[in-house]
Amino acid sequence: MFENLSERLERSFKLLKGETKITELNVAETLKEVRKALLDADVSYKVAKNFTDEVKSKALGANVLTSVKPSEMMVKIVHDELVTLMGGAASKVNIKGEPAVVLVAGLQGSGKTTFSGKLANYLKTKMSGNPLLVACDVYRPAAIEQLKVLGGQIRVNVYTEEENKNPVEIASNAIKYAKLHGYGVVIVDTAGRLAIDEEMMAEITAIKTGIKPQETLFVVDSMTGQDAVNTAKEFNEKLNFDGVVLTKLDGDTRGGAALSIRSVVDKPIKFMSSGEKLDSLDIFYPERMADRILGMGDIVSFVEKAQEQFDKEEALRLQKRLVKDQFNFNDFYKQIQQVKKMGNLKDLAGMIPGMGKMIKDVDIDENSFKSMESIILSMTPAERERPEIINISRRKRIASGSGTDLLGVNRVLKQFEEAKKAMKTIAKGGIPKQKIMRR
Repeated sequence: MFENLSERLERSFKLLKGETKITELNVAETLKEVRKALLDADVSYKVAKNFTDEVKSKALGANVLTSVKPSEMMVKIVHDELVTLMGGAASKVNIKGEPAVVLVAGLQGSGKTTFSGKLANYLKTKMSGNPLLVACDVYRPAAIEQLKVLGGQIRVNVYTEEENKNPVEIASNAIKYAKLHGYGVVIVDTAGRLAIDEEMMAEITAIKTGIKPQETLFVVDSMTGQDAVNTAKEFNEKLNFDGVVLTKLDGDTRGGAALSIRSVVDKPIKFMSSGEKLDSLDIFYPERMADRILGMGDIVSFVEKAQEQFDKEEALRLQKRLVKDQFNFNDFYKQIQQVKKMGNLKDLAGMIPGMGKMIKDVDIDENSFKSMESIILSMTPAERERPEIINISRRKRIASGSGTDLLGVNRVLKQFEEAKKAMKTIAKGGIPKQKIMRR
């Protein structure tokens, strides 16, 4: 996401390179390109114009130090305005109540049901909650079944009344059930339509009036761009929701929804989601998103994801093995599994400053580790324990057993040695501390 916007913004900042100071003329030229980039990203004209007007005002009023180049100052100003445009600070979900009730609304196909499952998983694993999912889409049996499947995958119970066609009754009964059985949060998945209609609005309004949720979240498909913003505006006028959820951020989208929606509906973006995996839900941080849009990466989110997956005791055990030169393929295989749990590999790489641009045309998918894994699993226990015994005849046998070739086996052995060497260096001396300066 945002790849095209990032490139266009970068090109616009280059117009100031070589300039010794910011002037009305060179700012106007730069911001003309910035406005075009935003419009091409499907940001509304009004939002794009207001944005560039604010940047211009601050750029011309900026007291630029002699040590700061005009292009660098412009990046800083645009970064700060992007953060403001997307809400300024992260906004948390309200789950206070006994139980807390979260109402999930949106159009059909926006990812409501999948988000409901992701939210239940998030509350269970990251906030130690005890959620109950509620199926209130009385029109699509597939939606009820989908919620049951999602609940089964994350071991969260799903409340259903499949013969009942009154969603207000179902939701109200679910809350009573949750109180009796000690559930901390009730997540109500509602029906959607392909387009907004009066019947749909009346139903979702009746549900909200009937159950009085602590939190009402509107789910937006980021792939629909400016249409998503218009839909959110209509929903908000009727429903007065508390926050927005952006889904499908891994798609080939121009990003207009993420940049416009906050200023149009004046409601915070609370979550962002990508992919179908139930652990791929994150709090929306405007500053981190601005970093990514401007090609600065998102190293904070990267480190947080790593910390979630890497066990401290296991890390200490591994450090000792590395120092004693005992690191083997069993350890290597474990590290691969932990990296895979962190999420989509291309998204992860894009969080590292400068890496997103380098890999934008590289195909990195979920199967990237499959060949490596099959080679390691084709080794005998002795070979995984003592890689030094893997001679040419053993390599040929491993290649045959893994369905690869000798070249592939040699490549994995080389990658293992390089990883072992790099990790040993870090284990002995640690990662040198670096000063991080925000632009």
